[in-house]
Amino acid sequence: MSKVAVIMTDFVEDIEVTSPKQALEDAGHQVVIISEKETVKGKKGETFKADASIDEISWKDFDALLIPGGFSPDQLRTDERYVQLTKDFLESPRPVFAICHGPQLFIQTELVPNLTLTGYQSIMPDLAYAGAVVKDDPVVFDESYHLITSRNPGDLDSFNAAIVNALATNN
Repeated sequence: MSKVAVIMTDFVEDIEVTSPKQALEDAGHQVVIISEKETVKGKKGETFKADASIDEISWKDFDALLIPGGFSPDQLRTDERYVQLTKDFLESPRPVFAICHGPQLFIQTELVPNLTLTGYQSIMPDLAYAGAVVKDDPVVFDESYHLITSRNPGDLDSFNAAIVNALATNN
């Protein structure tokens, strides 16, 4: 069983939290919602209770990182605590999963020129301008960074299968 950190704040894309969370939990993994807020409000109105504060955790406490999309990643990337956590994960052998707008957070890590990834259509140019190799595929694997990215909620079935499989082979 792996322990997966999910970092997010208000206006996260609800389904990009609930769907991967369910898939991971169904596979026996523990999912921990990390935020600076006690309760996070999704774009579609769902509320999520944070399990831990960003100030209480270390990346070393987790086996993987999940970054859901929506407007949350754009807000998180202005907070050095989330940027450093993400960078620490990317530089470790632990898997990182990001969907939709989630990869925006990678830009602030200064590691984007080394990454191969995908993201929501509107951020693909931003990622490319920052130096990433950007692919328009439902799921993109970057083996060198143990990174799995996906484009949008329409890709959730493929994304969920990929992240569950990555944790199964990582344990």
